[in-house]
Amino acid sequence: MSIKHPIISITGSSGAGTSSVKQTFEQIFRREKVEVAYVEGDSFHRFDRDQMKAAMSEAQAQGNAHFSHFGPEANLLGELENLFKEYGETGTGQYRHYVHDANEGAVLASPPGTFTPWRELPANTDLLFYEGLHGAVVTEDVNVARYADLKIGVVPVINLEWTQKLHRDRNTRGYTTEAVTETILRRMHDYVYYICPQFSETDINFQRAATVDTSNPFVARSIPSPDESIVVIRFRDPRGVDFPYLVTMIAGSWMSRANSIVIPGNKLDLAMQLILTPRILELMKRKRGEA
Repeated sequence: MSIKHPIISITGSSGAGTSSVKQTFEQIFRREKVEVAYVEGDSFHRFDRDQMKAAMSEAQAQGNAHFSHFGPEANLLGELENLFKEYGETGTGQYRHYVHDANEGAVLASPPGTFTPWRELPANTDLLFYEGLHGAVVTEDVNVARYADLKIGVVPVINLEWTQKLHRDRNTRGYTTEAVTETILRRMHDYVYYICPQFSETDINFQRAATVDTSNPFVARSIPSPDESIVVIRFRDPRGVDFPYLVTMIAGSWMSRANSIVIPGNKLDLAMQLILTPRILELMKRKRGEA
């Protein structure tokens, strides 16, 4: 952890809602005039799109039915740990972009499914912001979590996560239900061993749960809306958290445990603004020697 060069990491699997959380952080950064170095987790995948397909086929041929982007074999976790360590020490480090589609390709001058060249992070940033799969990962070989100053977990309950993935992959990527189901099954081993444990390392978790029936996500016709959801917010260390203030400010919220508050799904943005803004300002005060 670093006082001069703090790091915020957002951890959650694809489709969990990390992008919307990132947008809320961007609003706070813009309002508080915080200069940020943004790093995307998929830029630390080991393989580009074509290489990943080949690696999956090879793993399958060797009897490994669990090879996925969730596991360490498909990622440069050592390089990610080095980035966090170097940024905390010096405020710089090596990063790159993964090009998702043609629009990004036109901007980044690289074909879709490839990586841009490695380059130095922008100079004179106030903090590093990571959003991806492994922002709090700990394995036998790496410990990314120890270098982050504020770790946020974003994870829906599992059936809701599957519903979101099924709808996204079918509607925006053209996959069949069977193909998405195979992907879910292939990822399950790594999800259990490398994704779930990170949510015990995070400082705050935001977990969305539906208030409508998602018993069979594979036939669900729609994703539950925020009005059809609640969000459980768990604080790893509840000391100093003003729960009465939060319950007063967030209509319809209540405490479920001494370290947890439950809010209506449509109040997530407000809750994050109330909870995260003071923590970001505290990091900035420490950085400037005011705390």
